[in-house]
Amino acid sequence: MRMNLKLVLYILVATLTTLEVKAQDPVFTQYYFVPETQNGAFTGAVNTLHTGILHRTQWPDGARRLDTEYAFINGSVGNLSEDSRPYDSNLQNIGIGLTILNQHEVFTNYNYTQINGVTSLNLDLDNFSSNLRLILGLEAGYGLKNFNFKSLLYEDQINTDNGSINGGTNDPSQFYLRNKVNFLDISSGFLLYDEDFWLGISLKHLNTPNIAFESEGEVPLDMNLSIQSGYSFDLDRNPNFTFLPDYSKFVLTSNFMKQGEYNRLDFGSALHFNPFILGVIAATNPMPKSDQSHLLTSINLIGSIQINNFTFGYSYDISTSKIDNTQGVHEFSLTWQIGRECHSCNNYLVRRPWGRNY
Repeated sequence: MRMNLKLVLYILVATLTTLEVKAQDPVFTQYYFVPETQNGAFTGAVNTLHTGILHRTQWPDGARRLDTEYAFINGSVGNLSEDSRPYDSNLQNIGIGLTILNQHEVFTNYNYTQINGVTSLNLDLDNFSSNLRLILGLEAGYGLKNFNFKSLLYEDQINTDNGSINGGTNDPSQFYLRNKVNFLDISSGFLLYDEDFWLGISLKHLNTPNIAFESEGEVPLDMNLSIQSGYSFDLDRNPNFTFLPDYSKFVLTSNFMKQGEYNRLDFGSALHFNPFILGVIAATNPMPKSDQSHLLTSINLIGSIQINNFTFGYSYDISTSKIDNTQGVHEFSLTWQIGRECHSCNNYLVRRPWGRNY
């Protein structure tokens, strides 16, 4: 089975260069804590109501500041009987969810908002392994890009004699530039996982919607390929780590993204020792476009603490590029597992390999 996974991964990576660039989606450092940002197949993977928010500030305290917010809520429905157990081969669920993404640039006043509905189907793969499961995900939504061209200052508005600004302009671009672009967006993905391993692949913008601000323009939004993977090692089985809390584990994780000519590979590790998670992730540019490109773009420190059903996360990206005065990247998250301690309904997974032990 692992050889088949490697073959699928190789075929997908070999096709990456077929994409062309037109735009780049927001990327979150805390993809490990909130994997729904990269793949809709994670929707409903934990059989309880799951909700949360993310806030990312890139290059704060400057005109280049970029703020991104993400909110989600999802859950699962299906044959969740009282006898259902994690990885029970009889457990087949349908996940449903809603996501909201918003991004704002301070300097240009550009704003991007998208709302998606997500559904997933969780299946068992008894023929391969009693613990192996497959989730198929599909999401569709409505996107809105807003750029206030009315605030632009044209050359014919400037009075060169006294430096004053005239009220109107005769520039022809004012007639064909649109302030808003809205579009339908469709994405899909799958997640393959067992108790210790997971592999997810998603493809966003399957319909390559037109995002041109020109009224007669044609600028397709490039498809975004993402590959998520990881492996978890249980430390409490090792006699050398008996001093750690129960269910402590060490996790290796990676997240590859390719959209047009843009590419990024995040990889790193995290140590779980309840109620804390501490980790470090390297953000790299594995397929540089020029000799001036950086292979290592940042070192990202991540951490979280779980208090009851709430988990608070924070990450800080330390830039390793030659860009000056970035002030780093700050990211905050708050997630909530609703019904996790509902022992009578038995509708939650005791553990998931990409997250915490429950």
